[in-house]
Formats: sequence, C-alpha cells, structure tokens
Amino acid sequence: MPPILETASGELRTPRERARAQTIADIIRLGRQHLARHGAAALSLRAVARDLGVVSSAVYRYVGSRDELLTLLLVDAYNDLGDAVDAAVESVPAEESRGRFAALARAVRGWALQEPARYGLLFGSPVPGYQAPAARTTAPGTRVVGGLVQILDAAHRDGRLLERGPSVMPAALAADLDAIRRELGVDVPDALLARGALVWTSLFGAVSFEVFGQYGAGTFSAPDELFEHHIAVLADLAGL
Repeated sequence: MPPILETASGELRTPRERARAQTIADIIRLGRQHLARHGAAALSLRAVARDLGVVSSAVYRYVGSRDELLTLLLVDAYNDLGDAVDAAVESVPAEESRGRFAALARAVRGWALQEPARYGLLFGSPVPGYQAPAARTTAPGTRVVGGLVQILDAAHRDGRLLERGPSVMPAALAADLDAIRRELGVDVPDALLARGALVWTSLFGAVSFEVFGQYGAGTFSAPDELFEHHIAVLADLAGL
C-alpha cells in the first residue's frame, strides 16, 4: 500500500494523487498563459504539452481534450473571480449593504482589468464548437450574482431595501423569479429581484465595455470616476 500523506485541509492523498493534482495545476497554469497569448479559440493541448516538456499523449492522460481544458480554465477563472469578490464583500460590515455592493462591483472590475483574457473567456464571444457543461460550470459561474442577491436579501430582511417601481410581474416572469428565489434561498420580492437582474447585467455590461474597448479610444479620460458614478447609480437602482 503506498504511503498516505495529509494535506493542510486534512484531506488524505497518496503521492500519486498529489503528483496528478500538481500536473493538472501545471496544465491549467500553462493554459492560462496560452489563453492570454493566443485566445480561447486557438488553445491547443499539443502546445501545452510542449511547454510542459512532455509528449502530447502524456497530457491526454490528465486532460482528455481541448474542450476539457476550456472547462478547467472556465471553472478556475470563475472561482478566482468569485474568491476576489467574496474577499472584497466580506471586508465591509454586513450592515453596510451599499458599501458591500460597491466592494463587489469594484472587485469585478479590478479582476477583469487584471485578467482580460480570462474575463473574455467567461463573458466574451463564445468559443466556436465548445459548449460549457452546466453540471460543472453553473455553480462557480453564479457565485458573483449569488453574492449580489445575498446583499439585496440581507438589506430587504433588515428593512433597508427601498421598494419602488411596479410590484406586479407578468405571470411567466413571476414564475422565473420564484424559481430563482427558491434556488438561492432568499426572500427578495419579485420587483426587487427583477431590479437586481438589471443591476447585475448593467454592472457586467459596464465592465465589458471597458475591458473590450467598446467605449472607443479617448471617449472617457477618467474611467475610474465613470465607474464610481455607475456604482452609485446602480446602488440607487437596487434600492440600497
């Protein structure tokens, strides 16, 4: 029986399992570099194998295809973004809902500007021929919006979320909102939850415009100030 080693988290691993985990981590690291240099559509396991110093057949023992590498990179990027957002939000007292939302928004933008290629993989043009497996990407991919809804829910439960706008939703939309509410375990009313969806898409729209240069060169000389204005407007819209 091979010797068993214990990780810092208390998980037991054999040396072979540790070696496999390290190899996959190296493949993801190199995949990030190739993503930044060549883009998602040009990712190649053969090129990753070359940089890893092994034959391509050896890499296929760990990552079965280019699509599998894309999935690993997606999950890695979603979780990295989620970790950055969680850390920023948790640095603000729980009762300061507006401040928590601002921290979330700034963390999304900061991560996106620091990791434009990975942000593009998550929120840019789809990779031709690739379909992300929902079973593996939905949970990490909804961490940020889940965090936003939790901020809204906490403010609502404490009576700090302002209600305005239409309170009656069309039946089909109300059903969708109820499903989201049950899935996330929150108590936000329909009108506030629908407004939260607009805040969510507006936040990522503003970030995407900046990351992908869609404002046009020289249109805004003060992007930080513009984004802070967006944060204030969106916080007002959310009722925070």
